[in-house]
Amino acid sequence: MSNSSSITHFVLLVFADTQELQLLHFWLFLGIYLAALLGNGLIITTVAYDHHIHTPMYFFLLNLSFLDLGSISTTLPKSMANSLWDTRAIPYAGCAAQVFFVLFFFGAEFSLLTVMAYDRYVAICKPLHYGTLLGSRACVHMAAAAWDTGFLNALLHTANTFSIPLCQIYVLDQFFCEVPQILKLSCSHSYLREVGLLVVSAFLFLGCFVFIVLSYVQVFRAVLRFPSQQGRHKAFSTCLPHLAVVSLFISTAMFAYLKPASVSSPALDLVIAVVYSVVPPAMNPLIYSMRNKELKDALRKLMTGCFSAAIDCQPSSPNGSH
Repeated sequence: MSNSSSITHFVLLVFADTQELQLLHFWLFLGIYLAALLGNGLIITTVAYDHHIHTPMYFFLLNLSFLDLGSISTTLPKSMANSLWDTRAIPYAGCAAQVFFVLFFFGAEFSLLTVMAYDRYVAICKPLHYGTLLGSRACVHMAAAAWDTGFLNALLHTANTFSIPLCQIYVLDQFFCEVPQILKLSCSHSYLREVGLLVVSAFLFLGCFVFIVLSYVQVFRAVLRFPSQQGRHKAFSTCLPHLAVVSLFISTAMFAYLKPASVSSPALDLVIAVVYSVVPPAMNPLIYSMRNKELKDALRKLMTGCFSAAIDCQPSSPNGSH
């Protein structure tokens, strides 16, 4: 047995035993990572550029894109580097930092998804009070509360996890540092303290999920009373993707952190981790942009403006033409 201070590094799980398959994993994750960077980057740029969509919904979407960029940048680059350089090690401090930022971004993201559900509820069910309940100051406070929730959640779990005595066997059956995998290395019953905290956090996030579901029940009841079929379609196209993302995120994350050891296996843990840590950050831009006409119009305007500016900046020929 050794305490945490004597461990210099952890060993992460590799996706394949051969160098060829590891390179395939590298290119696959690189494509997903670049797609996430491009999609979330375009949303951030578009919302910041176009003043016509400076509304609470797009303000929260802007925050969601920042959180998606942070969460996917915490896990994929290290995994890609390990596959490219055929290594498995991650320093102890790097593992602790990875655990902190994973919990920080995921906790803040789910809190923000709860706020976004409240935004849709007020917009559709209480439209006359929308400007009062979701003014600029209220939106900033709610977004700040989501980020603060993620920070406190990450600080609590990271400090508690890395204070637990660990065995000399420091191999993690995961492609990034994950709390359940670290708890498996504990040599004492002190890991139960962190398990208890995980259960408490799970109940809190489950409460948020219930709030989201109840909010959308009210939203869907109100939408079904819309006289216009176009209005119903617009409301459903905005809310259903949001609910799908939330359901996928909370179900897989809770399964990863609360599943019993008897149903745990490296292959299953790997698939679940990819679903909750890689899929939402990569899919959110596609879901929110492809189903949102205002965002697509703003993006088209941004691309047109950039293209026109690039044409205007071309040097003139000697006869004065471009």
